[in-house]
Amino acid sequence: MTRQKSFKRLVRARMDKTGESYTAARAMLLSADEPDGWLATSDERIRERTGRGWEEWFDRIDEWGELTHREIARRIAAELGIDPLAWNAQAITMSYERTRGGRLAGQREDGFAITATKTLPVPVEQLFDAFVAQQELRERTSTRPKSARFDWNGGESRVNATFVAKGDASSTVSIEHRRLADPDEAERMKAFWRERLSGLAS
Repeated sequence: MTRQKSFKRLVRARMDKTGESYTAARAMLLSADEPDGWLATSDERIRERTGRGWEEWFDRIDEWGELTHREIARRIAAELGIDPLAWNAQAITMSYERTRGGRLAGQREDGFAITATKTLPVPVEQLFDAFVAQQELRERTSTRPKSARFDWNGGESRVNATFVAKGDASSTVSIEHRRLADPDEAERMKAFWRERLSGLAS
């Protein structure tokens, strides 16, 4: 029987903040309809992307004991067969760490990070080409049509983009902008990337 220690801690923190019942607080967290800066996305979406929901992931990481951010990301990545810097690995790691009180939302060992995602009704190759052509950044490395990495502002921060096909005529791009100086810069860049990804539609 799973104990869900860390996830229960998160639910109770929301209860203290909002006055909701346990059931209501849990439902709101899993839906991510009113994000509190704790979970990177909804339970439905993280399950779709990784095969596990938030409670299952938190239980799994609890079983590993005390690990650093990097160690958690590497273990998640190994289970999913992905790069530790990929969105799924980092989103799960950061969401888990927020429940432990070890970091602010978006905070990592090398600064702050934000993510943004957009799904468009085009093949993944077309989305990849359109995104890369739109950037006025120095490209570090890319693997068409799966991923691309860029330096931002002369290398002060980094932009990682991953691309996932959702069939023959739909695909998703996920952006991770890391090494940001502080929460204010993270908020500015989150707004920037939301606007930039919306512009991809044209």
